[in-house]
Amino acid sequence: MRYLLRLGPSFTNLNVRWCHQSVYNSNGTIRKVAVDLGHKKLEISTGRFARFADGAAVVQLGDTSVMVTAVSKTKPSPSQFMPLVVDYRQKAAAAGRIPTNHLRRELGTTDNEILTSRLIGWFGKTSVLCNLLAVDGVNDPDVLAINGASAALAMSDIPWNGPIGAVRVGLVEGEFLINPTRKEMGSSSLNLILAGAPSSQVVMIEASAENVLQQDFCHAVKVGVKHTQQIIHAIQQLCREKKVTKRTPVKMFSAPGDMVEHSAWPPISRDDAINKVRLETEEALKVKYPQAELFEVMECFNTVSKDIFRNLVLHEYKRCDGRDLTALRNISCEVDVLKPLHGSALFQRGQTQVLCGVTFDSLESTVKADLITTALSGIKDKNFMLHYEFPPYATNEIGKMGGINRRELGHGALAEKSLRPVIPKDFPFTIRVTAEVLESNGSSSMASACGGSLALMDAGVPISSAVAGVAIGLISKPSPEKPNEIQDYRLLTDILGIEDYLGDMDFKMAGTIKGITALQADVKIPGLPLKLVMEAIQQATVAKKEILAIMNKSIGKPRNTRKENGPVIENVRVPVSRRSRFVGPGGYNLRRLQAQTGVTISQVDEETFSVFAPTPGAMNEAQDFITDVCKDDQEQQLEFGAVYTDILVTVLLASGISDFTLFFQIKHPSALGLEVGQQIQVKYFGRDPTDGRMRLSRKVLQSPAASLVKKLSEKQSISMATGEGQAPGTPS
Repeated sequence: MRYLLRLGPSFTNLNVRWCHQSVYNSNGTIRKVAVDLGHKKLEISTGRFARFADGAAVVQLGDTSVMVTAVSKTKPSPSQFMPLVVDYRQKAAAAGRIPTNHLRRELGTTDNEILTSRLIGWFGKTSVLCNLLAVDGVNDPDVLAINGASAALAMSDIPWNGPIGAVRVGLVEGEFLINPTRKEMGSSSLNLILAGAPSSQVVMIEASAENVLQQDFCHAVKVGVKHTQQIIHAIQQLCREKKVTKRTPVKMFSAPGDMVEHSAWPPISRDDAINKVRLETEEALKVKYPQAELFEVMECFNTVSKDIFRNLVLHEYKRCDGRDLTALRNISCEVDVLKPLHGSALFQRGQTQVLCGVTFDSLESTVKADLITTALSGIKDKNFMLHYEFPPYATNEIGKMGGINRRELGHGALAEKSLRPVIPKDFPFTIRVTAEVLESNGSSSMASACGGSLALMDAGVPISSAVAGVAIGLISKPSPEKPNEIQDYRLLTDILGIEDYLGDMDFKMAGTIKGITALQADVKIPGLPLKLVMEAIQQATVAKKEILAIMNKSIGKPRNTRKENGPVIENVRVPVSRRSRFVGPGGYNLRRLQAQTGVTISQVDEETFSVFAPTPGAMNEAQDFITDVCKDDQEQQLEFGAVYTDILVTVLLASGISDFTLFFQIKHPSALGLEVGQQIQVKYFGRDPTDGRMRLSRKVLQSPAASLVKKLSEKQSISMATGEGQAPGTPS
């Protein structure tokens, strides 16, 4: 999940309900403020914990509390990107549990812990750490961490144009809920996390939805923004009480007007042309300004090129690739690209190319959340997953392969959110979609959603509707009188990588022809007015419909049947009387069956087993194996109490105590004086009512009572088990 801590403009008075208090102790001043969010109260406090940090805050909702610290170095970093690290760590102790790994301590980071963020305008190395103190199992801690980060930065001397406020909005039976409980979220069709700045501006949106209508989604955004203002008001009150003074950031290198010659970018080989100009400019600047740092020279060129790019859009309505502001790039789609796969598709949009594949497996292959993750975040097992890969060659770079970084995890999670609502709930297989980016120049996550939708239909997954996604960009001009307000702007449909890099927003939205399934907005300016957000949603909706029309030409609906080489699942009925032979001693037959054929077997009920085979051929092999193991014993009508004689074929050690037989503990089967091949006599006492195995006893024949001796058939040779106790169905 990605949360962006963005800039917030000046304070605006609001009519909100809040209260605050200051408590003095030997360690200093503890300040608290409570925000009334409907039927819930959010409390923000500072001054008690982690006082060496530049800023620290604790945010509590119910009995869930999160502590966030902010630390920043004063020396500028030679980086073109904001060197901000936001880490969110979920602790087992916060949920009253002990980690289940062998060291019984937190190891590494989980997918749910990874948060990424970037601030604009401050280049000192900054670290924001979110530490879960307690989780009550009712209120989720993630939104509290955003507010805690905002409060910690606001209460510090770190330059930041905050604060921001964040809420979660749910939609249950037509009612919008603010910060709903985990139980309420279980029946919510919307999971919207929204961060707002003062003056009702939007700085971040992260949402997953069950095909929510556009008008309902827009209303949820408005409701969420309204409630973020109360949190902002409370944090500002704490800052006024503490009399926070921000440090003055080091001024960045300013480029003289004659440093770079303005020249138009050619439409062909645009990236190569820019790189050539960049290298020539850097060499010239190094000669003219020998004392300048490398990052200052690079930033100088970026500033000038950014101005050229933005002015073309704002004043001439021109994009660097020649498209209209609302035009899509050329799109091509192809399905069934790789025949052996259960489903595959290639989605190409401009210079962004994604290859998607679908793999089916048994329900035993679901992603199983550990106890700690379930307790802290409510994440449970899931049978649908999308894994996103972004290899370095996709952007003509050299890099190390292996592992997954934060960017890949975030993009994959967004594409997965886009597709999850259309996956049938009762699908009998676990579904894995792989999205490998082969070329990238803008919005590869939304291309993954499009390609994943095509691949699912190619695989015959009966999805309820096709899904498409698009990214909307923004070029804006701030007001000269009020820099935090927008004077003029242009929205761009289907943005390129450079339009994302030099623009003000990356607004990604995915959905079906009916509604919205996922949305994520990364904002690089102080905030977006609600009017602009509504326009972006409308423009994305129009583009989404155009993309779906193109995709439908390739494949309009899911295939009626899955491919011949696809997996097969069947239920096998095994009578109780045959179950011991089917499973085998210690599960030996099941393990052998799975090893030889590659099938997966799980028990459904007392007499039914589910058999998953990766291919029809594997299922045929498994059926032959099961038939051979469980073939009819041609069981005779044995007489209860009669004595039978036959050859002993095996002697096994086993555990379990039979209610029918006396037993004594032995260390080795030889202590019984029995050998394989020996002819023995046993008395028959019927079948065990729990597992159907024959109950035989040798010990009772040592009594002087006479019995009728009969012969067992060859197929009913005895398998003897002894040990700590005797299992039912074994001779004593």
